[in-house]
Amino acid sequence: MEHILISPPSSSPLLLRPQSLLSKPPPPRIASLSKQISASLSKNHHASSNKSWISHIQHGLAALALSMAVNFSPLSIVAPASASEFDVLNERPPSDSYVVDDANVLSRVTKSDLKRLLSDLESRKNLHINFITVRKLTSKADAFEYADQVLEKWYPTIEEGNNKGIAVLVTSQKEGAITGGPAFIQAVGETVLDETVSENLPVLATEEKYNEAVYSTAKRLVAAIDGLPDPGGPKFKDNKRESNFKTKEETEEKRGQFTLVVGGLLVIAFVVPMAQYYAYVSKK
Repeated sequence: MEHILISPPSSSPLLLRPQSLLSKPPPPRIASLSKQISASLSKNHHASSNKSWISHIQHGLAALALSMAVNFSPLSIVAPASASEFDVLNERPPSDSYVVDDANVLSRVTKSDLKRLLSDLESRKNLHINFITVRKLTSKADAFEYADQVLEKWYPTIEEGNNKGIAVLVTSQKEGAITGGPAFIQAVGETVLDETVSENLPVLATEEKYNEAVYSTAKRLVAAIDGLPDPGGPKFKDNKRESNFKTKEETEEKRGQFTLVVGGLLVIAFVVPMAQYYAYVSKK
């Protein structure tokens, strides 16, 4: 028996169907939907960026207004007491020197000269003088109260403090004080003590000549104890001392400037960003 093979024509749909399935084009709606989503995200990102930009401006201007308010405020903000003045009180008197330079204004040469001068005085007259420098005082009204406090803290009994002297220089307040036990006060004399406190320490401190202020004070005290002629000190009439306190008129002027500056900054911080936001919304 003979078998007859009949080949299907090349145009048969059975051969074309797989090819049509493999080359099926993607639905056109997907690209359109992707474009819509991308445009929506871009629009939302643009709006979010604008809102974030406005928010940053508001925060920045508000911070600037607060900073200006603190800097220009006529009310003084009381800072915590400086620890340095209390450190001096809590320490023992210096054993290897005669200086406690807490303000860090004295040179090594001045400290060396003071040690040589005051150690010689102590060996000859049995009188011990300590010099103390501090930047400012917050616990006491003036240098005299602080000097008395140091004397009582370092030498709590009359026997210990009888021949001791304490000289204090406050650099920020440009003032000084000298106190001591009965033997020290008698050896120096009230006149020299008063003149040294009103001349050497404040006048030279006003010119920020702290080394000269301390060493000239020490030489004047030693000269008085040794009975030598008083070398004297600089006078305020030759050195104009400016006050650190503002007058009532200056205070009122500063208060007016403060109110004007802060008011203007508050307007900028809140009104301008709101106007920009409404302008942006109206354009949409």
